Amino acid sequence: MAVDIPADVQERCKDLGQGVGYALKVLCIQLEDNPLLGTPLEDPSLYTARIDGETFEDCPELNVRYAYGPPLLTEGQVQIRSVEGTRSLVGESDEDGGEVGDGGDGHEQVPDPRLEELGARQVARAWQGIESWLREHAPASYASLRAGASEDEIAALEAALGVQVPAGLKALWRLRAGVHRVAGAGFLLENQALMTPDAVIAFHQQQMLSQQQGGDDEFTIWKPSWIPVCSFGVGDHTYGLYLDTETGQLCHWSRYAERWPEFESLTTYLEEMEDALAAPSLVTGARPGLVNGALMWGPPNWPDPEAPWVPFTR
Repeated sequence: MAVDIPADVQERCKDLGQGVGYALKVLCIQLEDNPLLGTPLEDPSLYTARIDGETFEDCPELNVRYAYGPPLLTEGQVQIRSVEGTRSLVGESDEDGGEVGDGGDGHEQVPDPRLEELGARQVARAWQGIESWLREHAPASYASLRAGASEDEIAALEAALGVQVPAGLKALWRLRAGVHRVAGAGFLLENQALMTPDAVIAFHQQQMLSQQQGGDDEFTIWKPSWIPVCSFGVGDHTYGLYLDTETGQLCHWSRYAERWPEFESLTTYLEEMEDALAAPSLVTGARPGLVNGALMWGPPNWPDPEAPWVPFTR
């Protein structure tokens, strides 16, 4: 049983490091023997496997998403879907022989430009796929999109947050700086809305103030490294998702100080949404549908007879 590696995935491997191609080939040999060695994802046929970068020369730690068998593939087939770096540190040594950016020696984390560039391209590609779908099928949601942020606006946002924004999130904001407060704006997974830079800054500062007033070492309300990305509504921040810049994970927040990881990365989040739009029949959770030309994930708990939700099918 051969494992298929599409051409675009092979190109991504070249960008990640010289040793990535070899590491992936080793994983493929293992998948030929045991295609179920990865961790199952929520979507049927999809799995994720991790490659330990320390095992291979010139190879960062990687998450590999792959498909195996029906319904995405025919019986016995395995295909690599994406390869994504999980570490954003450059392995530079300090004068004492320690490694810069290991999080325990007082040095700052240094983004690996290869992973940053790759992450930015992956985010941009997935978002453009989502936006193309909105343009064709959900004009009301497409009309809610704001223009992209300028480099000066992104720099001002970083200064206000006091944290370096990962390249993937910058790439998203360059394309679209949030959405307008109109019907159809909450089109992201779980019907959340992409936050504007002003809303990101205001919410981040509000949460940091709450941390100063009521948080402590044992009870964390918010960290400086947590950047809000999308929320329950354009003006409703009851709950949402934030990017943990220390781990790269996209995590849930609620007003009750509930915090937990939901997605391995911003890239994973957008790619899962893009996949769901492309193959809605394979979605096991909330499915894409349309209400008056707007994308809504449903079926809704409280249907509106005057604005019926129609599942999207292909």
